[in-house]
Amino acid sequence: MHTPSLKSSSVHRRFRQATRGTTPQCAPAAGLISELIYSEDQPGLTQMLLLPLLQQLGMQSRWQLWLTPQQKLSRSWLIASGLPLDKVMQIHQPGAITCVEAMIKALQTGNYSVVLGWLPEEISDDDRRRLEKAASSGQALGLIMRPDQVNLAPSRPSYELKIHSSLYH
Repeated sequence: MHTPSLKSSSVHRRFRQATRGTTPQCAPAAGLISELIYSEDQPGLTQMLLLPLLQQLGMQSRWQLWLTPQQKLSRSWLIASGLPLDKVMQIHQPGAITCVEAMIKALQTGNYSVVLGWLPEEISDDDRRRLEKAASSGQALGLIMRPDQVNLAPSRPSYELKIHSSLYH
């Protein structure tokens, strides 16, 4: 059994300072990249962690971008979850560029409060730095969604957060 945890890297320390004394939906962000490891067999964690974050970000004037594999977001799920249909964009497999490249380009624009990208494996340190720089530039949150790997690298802790992926079809 895995104990939940979240792998995050703050782009700037001022993120915490900027959010002190403000309401969460209005807090200016300096940029942040987080990674969520999800598991199909633990659907409750999506409801407890990911949804409240996305609902809160949905209060901002900016869009949410979902870079998903082949699955299509369920309109009825978005409505039932309280996510704003008019602020959610989805792109299936970004095409000629990688998901990381698509995330970087989207984060840099400043048009999105959050960019979610589904990646099959861990990213390199160089890609993480590039994502952090892009998130800082666009003052956005980048969420790397990765499936639980049976054979995790030995250097990786075994207490990772599992997020259910049934939020898209």
